[in-house]
Amino acid sequence: MVQIIALTGGIAAGKSTIAGRLAEHGATVVDADSLAREVVEPGTPGLAAIVERFGASVLTDDGRLDRAALGRIVFADERSRLDLNAITHPAVWRRALELFDAAEERDPAAVVVYDVPLLVEASKDRPLRFDRVVVAHSDRATRIDRLVRLRGMTEADATARVDAQAGDDERLAVADVVIETSGTLEDTLSQVDELWAELTTPGPEST
Repeated sequence: MVQIIALTGGIAAGKSTIAGRLAEHGATVVDADSLAREVVEPGTPGLAAIVERFGASVLTDDGRLDRAALGRIVFADERSRLDLNAITHPAVWRRALELFDAAEERDPAAVVVYDVPLLVEASKDRPLRFDRVVVAHSDRATRIDRLVRLRGMTEADATARVDAQAGDDERLAVADVVIETSGTLEDTLSQVDELWAELTTPGPEST
């Protein structure tokens, strides 16, 4: 039976590293960020809804979503951020379900990893049921430092991005497995390898 594993964590918490390792082991990774871009492509209902809510100023000259312009709005205003989530989250989830089904058709025993940064935020709108929820966790200061050092953000921008997401306590409350990513890369990968072994070890009912 296919296993659907949710992988979440705050920005710069190491989700991509974990997802990449699981993919190396053979997992099918569905990236919610990629889907979020897909569902607001020109001509989609998602983009039309965003323009209706936020105006044409969030479009580029060629009619695509201007993510920087939209980001300046939603990261500065809680109501705007919630309105954007109400538009994009359902569309992303519908597309994710299609990909989960496709993975199961290819391999009924597949391990599907849904890499979803905003799991906690999305689950406030409706319950999202997974076989296991994995949380990539590192402390707030470490994540802000990574955004500044590795992504070139100012400290103010990095802090705003971190604080706009759900808090650590909210994410840890939904975790079945916590992978601590504040240490070395080797430490993180070792934890992922242990998780994969658990996911792919047959249970008593399979023997």
